[in-house]
Amino acid sequence: MGHGIAELFAIAGYEVALVDVAEEYLKRALQNIEWSVKKLAEKGQVKEDVQTVMSRIKTVVNDICKAVEGVEVVVEAVVEDIEVKKRVFAEADRCAPPEAILATNTSSLPITEIAEAVKPERRPRVVGMHFFNPPPLMPLVEIIRGRYTSDETVKKTAEYAARLGKQTVVVNRDVPGFIVNRILARVNEAACWMVARGEATVQEIDSALMYKAGLPMGAFILMDYTGIDVVCFIGDAMLKRGFKTHPCPVITEKCQQKKYGVKTGEGFYKYPAPGKFQWPEVPKSAGDKIDIAYILAPAVNEAAYLLREGIATREDIDKAVRLGLNWPKGPLEYADELGIDTIVKALEEWKGKTGFEEYEPDPLLRSMVASGRLGKKSGEGFYTYVKAEEKKLETLIVRYEPGIAWIILNRPERLNAINPKMIEELWKVLDEIEQMDYEKVRVVVITGAGRAFSAGADVTGFMGATPVTIFKISRKLQMLYDRLELLDRPVICGLNGYTLGGGLELAMACDFRIASETAELGQPEINLGFIPGAGGTQRLARHIGRDRAKELIFTGDRIPAREAERLGLVHKVVPLDKLEQELRAFANKLAEKPPLALAMAKYAINFGIEAPQWVGMVLEAAQFGLLFSTEDVIEGVSSFLQKKKPQFKGK
Repeated sequence: MGHGIAELFAIAGYEVALVDVAEEYLKRALQNIEWSVKKLAEKGQVKEDVQTVMSRIKTVVNDICKAVEGVEVVVEAVVEDIEVKKRVFAEADRCAPPEAILATNTSSLPITEIAEAVKPERRPRVVGMHFFNPPPLMPLVEIIRGRYTSDETVKKTAEYAARLGKQTVVVNRDVPGFIVNRILARVNEAACWMVARGEATVQEIDSALMYKAGLPMGAFILMDYTGIDVVCFIGDAMLKRGFKTHPCPVITEKCQQKKYGVKTGEGFYKYPAPGKFQWPEVPKSAGDKIDIAYILAPAVNEAAYLLREGIATREDIDKAVRLGLNWPKGPLEYADELGIDTIVKALEEWKGKTGFEEYEPDPLLRSMVASGRLGKKSGEGFYTYVKAEEKKLETLIVRYEPGIAWIILNRPERLNAINPKMIEELWKVLDEIEQMDYEKVRVVVITGAGRAFSAGADVTGFMGATPVTIFKISRKLQMLYDRLELLDRPVICGLNGYTLGGGLELAMACDFRIASETAELGQPEINLGFIPGAGGTQRLARHIGRDRAKELIFTGDRIPAREAERLGLVHKVVPLDKLEQELRAFANKLAEKPPLALAMAKYAINFGIEAPQWVGMVLEAAQFGLLFSTEDVIEGVSSFLQKKKPQFKGK
């Protein structure tokens, strides 16, 4: 960390004195700096000649007084030992100019304790300046205010960080772990205790965190990469200074066994050799059954505490985690997306299972639930959103949340059986959605009220009709379901119960089907003397193969959701009480993607599969080329190069 911080100041134009206890360390540091500056220069990120930058750095062997002569700012990056840090600060205080700022790069030790090693008149100029590893690449600096730190020192430190090209967050109170490490500790604890209690495996949790939450690394891979000994050390330092935690045996045992992760060749995973990182094999499907809200709830609880206590602002908490851990969203943003009520319920489950006081839902979360501030779904949580618009039709409830249109089949007393009025209303709603801007609706979710998705067509509504009339109704339904396949945005079906006959035909026209464990699926028309009439004979064969489709249609049997998942008819099965959460999470994930590219991909797949492969290839190439005329492609490419999250607009 020390040589990385020195490199940043030198690149920014400062004269730097780099001090360490031995010449060999300093030589190695200069070699590392030169290698890094060359790499940055090759990428065009350093405009000056490499040697010009290097000429600004002088080395000093084991003489702090000599190093701090005439300095504006000192940044200490020695070992995480409070006594060593105090000795360094006392010496720097003795020799540095009175106006110099003394900053510590500690990741876990109290700024106030360190400040007490200097003279009282210097203490207002002692501050935490926590860089993230590697400093030249990581964009965040946490600025930590100790008990004595002045506003002017915080301001000046932020100015220094800005000149280094860094973004900053301010920690207003000197709490153990500051922002990032406190929140990371809660994720690590949750992951570890789930394994310790036999609720999940290491792979299952890492898979869920990477593929469902979108984190760049799973908790256990990150601990291996960082060093499990470092995790234990920081955790112990935080615990001793008042951080409420119960050390998890799965982590402490690794430390006792000296299986520290990548550095020793083995931790939670095995690596090719000590110091050689290789991505462990973590299948995407491994995390399917893990509730991501359950893992993230303790981190959200910690973030709520930091906010309620005024330790950091809402924006700084989320910014710190996005930049310091490379999460796609901050913990408060995740909370709004998952639902504050869902988070509180998960915390109550944690508290009930463990009895640990750190899982008691923060008063802020409880008050938000009590006042109906549940996040995106209510229009307000930690952030304010466009309020959901809801309208009730005769057979449907239509709700517009930011980016998502919910269509709820609403004839629960008839198990949401499809009648002519529902066909008419579905047609009109799809017309309405198709005319809407992508900024309002990017994804459509269809589900049912009560204990059924839809038990099929309402046969009583068609009694007495002529064969020609029935033919026309059948074609009308087929064309309605074709519209779902042709809709220029993804459609997700949430199968909350009976999904039979015309209900299954509707579900099969959607792009994705997520089912509750209580769902039953089937085409039972044969039992009434007729056959599927809204595309079932065609779509079912395409989804599960001709022979299995024949078996289901010929027998009229119902199959449970898990069997449907095995056949490939359903994409995922979740507990009934988690269905809405899963639908919303998946819809939000798709809503972040470029809408025009999603539409083109949908068309290429849906049309291409019906044509000879070479025709499908030409269709793909044409749409691939067409997308290069869009603003979204410019946004995607530039964001990738700038390492920022793209904001697609569907233009």
